[in-house]
Amino acid sequence: MAVIKKKMKFRSVFSSCLKIDECPNNPQTKEVVYKKHSSYRRISISDLGSSTLSEDLSASLAGSNLYVFTLQEMKVITQNFSSSNFLGQGGFGPVHKGFIDDRLRPGLKAQPVAVKLLDLDGAQGHREWLTEVIFLGELRHSHLVKLIGYCCEEEHRLLVYEYMPRGSLENQLFKKYSVPLPWSTRMKIALGAAKGLAFLHDAEKPVIYRDFKTSNILLDADYTAKLSDFGLAKDGPDGDHSHVSTRVMGTRGYAAPEYIMTGHLTAASDVYSFGVVLLELLTGKRSVHKTRHHKERNLADWTRPMLKNPRKLTRLIDPRLEGHYSEVGAQKVAALADQCLSHRPKNRPKMCEVIKVLEPLKLLDDIQIGTFVFVVSTDSHLQKESTKESG
Repeated sequence: MAVIKKKMKFRSVFSSCLKIDECPNNPQTKEVVYKKHSSYRRISISDLGSSTLSEDLSASLAGSNLYVFTLQEMKVITQNFSSSNFLGQGGFGPVHKGFIDDRLRPGLKAQPVAVKLLDLDGAQGHREWLTEVIFLGELRHSHLVKLIGYCCEEEHRLLVYEYMPRGSLENQLFKKYSVPLPWSTRMKIALGAAKGLAFLHDAEKPVIYRDFKTSNILLDADYTAKLSDFGLAKDGPDGDHSHVSTRVMGTRGYAAPEYIMTGHLTAASDVYSFGVVLLELLTGKRSVHKTRHHKERNLADWTRPMLKNPRKLTRLIDPRLEGHYSEVGAQKVAALADQCLSHRPKNRPKMCEVIKVLEPLKLLDDIQIGTFVFVVSTDSHLQKESTKESG
């Protein structure tokens, strides 16, 4: 795949991207930190000059350990964006697998990487690219995907991440003809994603993720969940403010109802989205599916009345699990999802509370290890029960 050659006029780009009063999605210029017990100041788009973006960005992120790559290096890393290295296409643009040689930069180890190229005609743009660099350049956590570096050369905007071999939770959960995720793996993923959100919400300067969904949860070789795609992330409310007012952005089926109605964004908005993902893990169904019966198209609306009824809940569980799940765990997850999906934001749990519920579930051992088969004798008409070990 060739690198996009379309030219942009940077004067027009920056006149629209760097005016805080006209752009409600820009993080405000405030003193913040990226880790607790740190004095690191998070930059904002308004901190960056319009004439020397690359130099300003590099200087502002000098303490972030991000590498600044050239476009030529990006071509080498991805074999000129070869179609054989193509991983997928998102709202931001195409993603390619690449490999960094340990001779490329001093101190940078040889490793596979994922390179995301901004599509100038895509759903996202320069602002989201810059937001991603700013947040992931400063935020470091075991459940956030690691941003290794970026390329900002002429009109080209690229991001270089650690490579996540299992891809997204969306692909693992919904891909046809794939091996279904075991119950224990689903719980591990839910817990890891919860820890990632909790880190953002509990930071000294809180961050609202705003786009929590299965496609943005990436998995490493051990199914450790890491949040990715911070293009829509926002700094949390300051001082006495209860929310951040912003234009509504996100993904249908995951966005909290109060955010859709008012544009008021809070950490509780992320909690609602987390509840939707819990439902997807429970049911194996997408948050929204147009081919389902009209009453069942929105997963949250359809399932929520049944979450507290054990008998109805059994019918909701992903049939691909074939009964191999913890009944106690499923009931606790369903109850937690119900809390997260409350239409009253104040009734939703905080992510640190979500972690306390999920943590013990990985220790539950009431998962069936066999399938019960009933055999009827044609001679005596006596019903015998035999147990067939699952292979």
